[in-house]
Amino acid sequence: MQTNFLSQQFNAGSSAENSTACPANATICDGTSCVLPEDNFNQTLSVVLSTVLTIMLALVMFSMGCNVELKNFLGHIKRPWGIFVGFLCQFGIMPLTAFLLSLAFNILPIQAVVVLIMGCCPGGTASNVIAYWVDGDMDLSISMTTCSTLLAMGMMPLCLFIYTKMWTDSDAIVLPYDSIGLSLVALVIPVSFGIFVNHKWPSKAKIILKVGSIVGAVLIVLIAVVGGILYKGSWIISPKLWIIGTIFPAAGYSLGFFLARVAGLPWHRCRTVSLETGMQNTQLCSTIVQLSFSPEQLEKMFTFPLIYSIFQLLFALLILGGYRLYRRHHVKTKTDVEQTGQKEDSKSSAKMNGGFVSDEMK
Repeated sequence: MQTNFLSQQFNAGSSAENSTACPANATICDGTSCVLPEDNFNQTLSVVLSTVLTIMLALVMFSMGCNVELKNFLGHIKRPWGIFVGFLCQFGIMPLTAFLLSLAFNILPIQAVVVLIMGCCPGGTASNVIAYWVDGDMDLSISMTTCSTLLAMGMMPLCLFIYTKMWTDSDAIVLPYDSIGLSLVALVIPVSFGIFVNHKWPSKAKIILKVGSIVGAVLIVLIAVVGGILYKGSWIISPKLWIIGTIFPAAGYSLGFFLARVAGLPWHRCRTVSLETGMQNTQLCSTIVQLSFSPEQLEKMFTFPLIYSIFQLLFALLILGGYRLYRRHHVKTKTDVEQTGQKEDSKSSAKMNGGFVSDEMK
């Protein structure tokens, strides 16, 4: 009865008046009293950016796979000293660093939790693109990203249980295993196709690699800029989170490089481990945060993953620029002396840490 009465009132009114009084997206309209749908701009933008980023990185990882030799890749799996060092950095250094930063800056418990979630996330696939540009070990880079994403299904709950007990109940944090699985699929399948193309058509693989590396670098920067400008998040957050968001990735890069060097890895693998340590899967962190906390809590910490993402990219570009300047002034051309030195470095490292020596280094 009430519905019919409202319907009659609505039909009796002037259509022009209703169109003026009520917005076009109103779900219920009774004169000047309207019910509007909830503004889901943030959620929609997050879905769009995540979808675009997933597709983009899948294509980029296909091109990165075109630079991977199956023999070398399997060598890392069989003698996983480099992967083990990366594992210690990813799930040892990063969570501990997050814990110490949270204590040092005495931030709110809910903010400490999001910093710890970031520290416990696996490595991001963007690190593979940067590793290519700094002449890193692509076989090690991709194997580290794959293994850290796979191991995250067990290591993330363990690390969060250990480090978040003093701030919150670890059961309150929802881990999106479907998102972790999707990240793994989006990594493994394109890389596998890339390795196959490199095995069958090496000349075409080189062309794909060059195009993909350039496109990947441009799109990663573009997505970060678009997300930073358009995302209607709560940017007015504690200055302490801004400081942590600046220090954290820098600490990850530095400590990862230091531990890799102490472990006896050659320079190009130290650069690789450094990038894999500092560059986290920030999209996964954002997903966990959205699933685990209320809107009131999100206002205090939701944008931290985006802050970390911006600074991890900024420091990665600084590392890339510094390396390129070093090469320009100290390694103008790849002389026989340089190549011989690199072979000896890699061979001695292989003897020290159980690594392998590829055909190019023999």
